[in-house]
Amino acid sequence: MVTPIHQPGREDMLSTNAAATLRDEAATLQETHLRDLLADQRRSRGLVYEMDDLRVDLSRQKVTARTLRTLLDLAAETGLADRIAALFAGENINKSEDRAVVHMTQRGADRRQSAEFASLSSFAETIRGDGVTDVVNIGIGGSDLGPAMVSAALAGHASGPRMHYVSNVDPSHLHDVLAGCAPAYTLVIVTSKTFTTAETMRNAALARGWLGAHAGSMAAVTAASEVARDWGIAADRIFDFDQGVGGRYSLWSAVGLPVMIDVGPAAFTDLLAGAAAMDDHFRTAPHESNLPVLMGLLRVWNRNFMGLATHGIMPYDQRLHLLPAWAQQLEMESNGKSVSVDGVPLEHATTPVIWGTAGTGCQHSFFQALHQGSEVVPLDILVPMRPTGLHLAGNWADSHRVLVANAVAQAEALAIGSPNDAEPHRHFAGDRPSTIISWDASTPFAVGRLLALYEHVTVVSGFVWGVNSFDQWGVELGKVMAKQAEAVLAGAVGADGISATAADLLARMPRSGDA
Repeated sequence: MVTPIHQPGREDMLSTNAAATLRDEAATLQETHLRDLLADQRRSRGLVYEMDDLRVDLSRQKVTARTLRTLLDLAAETGLADRIAALFAGENINKSEDRAVVHMTQRGADRRQSAEFASLSSFAETIRGDGVTDVVNIGIGGSDLGPAMVSAALAGHASGPRMHYVSNVDPSHLHDVLAGCAPAYTLVIVTSKTFTTAETMRNAALARGWLGAHAGSMAAVTAASEVARDWGIAADRIFDFDQGVGGRYSLWSAVGLPVMIDVGPAAFTDLLAGAAAMDDHFRTAPHESNLPVLMGLLRVWNRNFMGLATHGIMPYDQRLHLLPAWAQQLEMESNGKSVSVDGVPLEHATTPVIWGTAGTGCQHSFFQALHQGSEVVPLDILVPMRPTGLHLAGNWADSHRVLVANAVAQAEALAIGSPNDAEPHRHFAGDRPSTIISWDASTPFAVGRLLALYEHVTVVSGFVWGVNSFDQWGVELGKVMAKQAEAVLAGAVGADGISATAADLLARMPRSGDA
């Protein structure tokens, strides 16, 4: 029997015995330079962890074996093992919505062999061989970021129609995509869990008007099938998924339909299998060698004990250039909370600000601040050892070796630095932490495994912080106020309920039809 996930009196992890030890550990390590820690080869090699070809190198983080042991004590005191067990047991750990968290079932072997998955695959194959030249996925948040990121990540495996992702209610986003498409040869997929998301449904209505006589070919991915049917989508073109699949965790479900059309059902199945392999590792590996557990605890260490408020994710893989944006939503929407899962105000910070972009371009922009600025930003540097999907003539492998050299060099330079007191503008203090995450090649399996790793890192840190990582009530107020502003613009209500400057700005808008 799984013990309750909430332990009274543990709302604040900083009250644990381990936290007191970690504060002392942090004070000691603040005075220890990373170049000295790296000089200890036994320590450094002992901080490299592997799962098959996936390798996570923590040697450039300001931790020792003692730090990690104490972080594991923190995990034990905050009930991490019981919380993970409750997650996999299907308990209703999403307490504010009274739901289980079931996105992992979407990539499991049972689902990959199900009639639902076969139906989704059949539809994808039909579209891939049906003369469709363009597919436009209309969604927002998790209904856009996940699939768009995976399509980019697996661009070397693309073999279907041209794929487009539209999320912004800014009309130029949809307009500029549709301007390059032909209605008779375009499939529009409307992806919305509730089929009421304001931005998505406005774009869907515009796309329906553009399709004209071909509007009957639209498809929908939703957890609200009846609403989609009432809107006008044919029943046999509606693909359902469970209410317990949160938007930012949903790309594994029918939300991944555009990816399946893009790369084919076989590659999409491999993506799911890679994620499922990471699920098994997360569920069964001892915490002292469990990649998501170690990385999740390290995120808590840097945020709460080292005082580092941001976290950079830098993929040295151009096709993973959207991964930081996806990870930003994953972490900040999941763990951007200031109350516990039971609604008790927390006394500690939670999510860092997640940001980043692809290397090597970033080395010639904001890496200046990372090396010599006043703020220390821990990084994840992601790099595959081999390129994939490069079929043109030329020595492309040499360029990839240069890419890998740059990734390693940045991690080394950030950690070790280069003191130069005589020329302060050339002084590199170093002592800036990073983690190198590497793998063999960015196959669908490897990409699925990597994404599931980041999902579980978010879950681990959320469990330790004591928040509900599976709701997102923080996005609701802005939606309510947007409807109020729309009503003011439409002349349906006065501007009394908004600030004077907001009313002044809205008054500058052209009247409907004048733009």
